[in-house]
Amino acid sequence: MSTIAITLPDGSKRELPSGSTVADLAGSIGAGLAKAAIAGKVAGELVDLTTPISDGCMVEIVTEKSPEALNIIRHSAAHLMAQAVKELFPKAKVTIGPAIENGFYYDFDMDTPFTPEDLERIEARMSKLAATNQKIERRVLSSADAVALFSGMGESYKVELINDLNVDTVSVYSQGDFADLCRGPHLPSTARIKAFKLLSIAGAYWRGDEKNRMLQRIYGTAFVDKKELEAYLSRLEEAKRRDHRKLGKELDLFSFSDDVGAGLVIWHPKGAMLRTILEDFERREHLKRGYDIVLGPQILKKELWQRSGHYENYRENMYFTEVDEQSYGIKPMNCLAHMMIYKSHLRSYRDLPLRYFELGTVHRHERAGVLHGLLRVRGFTQDDAHILCTPEQLDGEIKGVLTFVSDIMAIFGFEYEMELSTRPEKSIGDDSAWELATNALLSALKDTGRPYEINEGDGAFYGPKIDIKLKDALDRRWQCATIQCDFTLPERFELHYIAPDGEKKRPVMVHRVILGAIERFVGVLIEHYAGSFPLWLSPVQAILLTVTDNHIPYAQDVLAQLREAGIRVQSDFRNEKLSFKIREAQLQKIPYMLVIGEKEMELGTVTPRYRDGKNLYAMPPADFVTFVEAEVKKFM
Repeated sequence: MSTIAITLPDGSKRELPSGSTVADLAGSIGAGLAKAAIAGKVAGELVDLTTPISDGCMVEIVTEKSPEALNIIRHSAAHLMAQAVKELFPKAKVTIGPAIENGFYYDFDMDTPFTPEDLERIEARMSKLAATNQKIERRVLSSADAVALFSGMGESYKVELINDLNVDTVSVYSQGDFADLCRGPHLPSTARIKAFKLLSIAGAYWRGDEKNRMLQRIYGTAFVDKKELEAYLSRLEEAKRRDHRKLGKELDLFSFSDDVGAGLVIWHPKGAMLRTILEDFERREHLKRGYDIVLGPQILKKELWQRSGHYENYRENMYFTEVDEQSYGIKPMNCLAHMMIYKSHLRSYRDLPLRYFELGTVHRHERAGVLHGLLRVRGFTQDDAHILCTPEQLDGEIKGVLTFVSDIMAIFGFEYEMELSTRPEKSIGDDSAWELATNALLSALKDTGRPYEINEGDGAFYGPKIDIKLKDALDRRWQCATIQCDFTLPERFELHYIAPDGEKKRPVMVHRVILGAIERFVGVLIEHYAGSFPLWLSPVQAILLTVTDNHIPYAQDVLAQLREAGIRVQSDFRNEKLSFKIREAQLQKIPYMLVIGEKEMELGTVTPRYRDGKNLYAMPPADFVTFVEAEVKKFM
């Protein structure tokens, strides 16, 4: 019998009979591994256990402990869900059902909408199907045979997908009477899907195109075991409690209105104060680091956007308007005006670097389906800056921004991760400029000593970027800060400076944000702090609560003193029980309640009570001001 030689991840060799599969390899290593195996990796590619392996291959056995396991489990759970839906709703047509970051989904074409009760039925049927331990089998069919198979099943979406693939063969996975077009790999049987939960129903256009039919999407999640699933569901419940849309309404921070338009935020007094605190903080931090504050117009001529490449590469995200028979683009970014400021004077190398900072309001056309509270809007303000420097200064400027990010994230208590996003397919500029820009970012990242990932093909159309993803209290990742290196736009706009030798040279431009969109960052902060903002950031730092109407005159005097001292304070002088007022202030998550009764009025004091119920000692209003100022300084 002929044999094949296999290399294992540790470099050791193993001989097997010709025609052996990944499962055979696992069995030859040990019974425990054979039982634990769910898939394999052959020459770095994920495959099913039934995949034959050839001589000289590097093969790794994938178990539930492998990093790739969750995706395989979740993809198999998506198929199990589709199988359950087809059994319960035979007229439903299946479309696509991938694994995603925290679970999976499947889109269905059905005339009647799914209900929450339907989800319970589907989940119960999934459990029943999983328990039957159906084998999950892969077949390779010619495209013609696959079209015939799915046509016979009435699955027109699968037929469309096969025809669009334009390949000779496709793979089909079957379990019981259910078959699905899929690349795989999958678990060996349905019994290996042990911990899953269906979560929600949403609408989704076929292939994400609003011109296509609206489908029904069922979201679910799956884990290796029930313990991990329960922990995740617990985090989901906590996330619901912290949802910034819910808290934004309860704390009266902001609202949206269909009368105004989708994705356009209306800031209420406390929300506007929160924004103002953040923006004032940003201005101080930028001035400390040598930035100049600038301000550009909201609309710029279309020709400028054509020159920059935005019109060609970003037009679908822009709004345009006509003024005096001239077409203008409403700005989605602030960089063009900043370059025009640079061009307004002759620049010497002695002037550089120039750091222009703008809290610039921009508008971008986001699809209605992706709008999500403050986290995805159409009108927002960025803490945008553009640094124009010599190539020799570039490394120091990138590192300066990285340090800036580190300092600011520490103030808010955020840990963060970094990734370098490289040139996308849709881009401008020559290869040499992209190579210089990418290497500059890469060098600065390496010098920080912090870990980072490479995100291939996700850079801006004019340059590569470092994306910084902060981690909140629930260990979720949020994209906020970004640093983009750009050799291309200075070339297109003919920016130059006079070098020491008297020659004209091109500056490099660094596009960067620290918090990113203020709206998005506020949404993240609301959820991170669960609405209980630290004292320095709270739109209302204290509230005065009177015990009876007799105490109002003294309370009004205290109110004036605190406001004069710069404390953000409100009052509740209503003729209500003190316990009721305290409860309402706690629900508003106001850091300090200052109770004023007979004793406080006689002694000229206030008695602060923290929002968690802890009482402080009675003190004169001036001492409370000193106390607040000292607490704020701890965070600033």
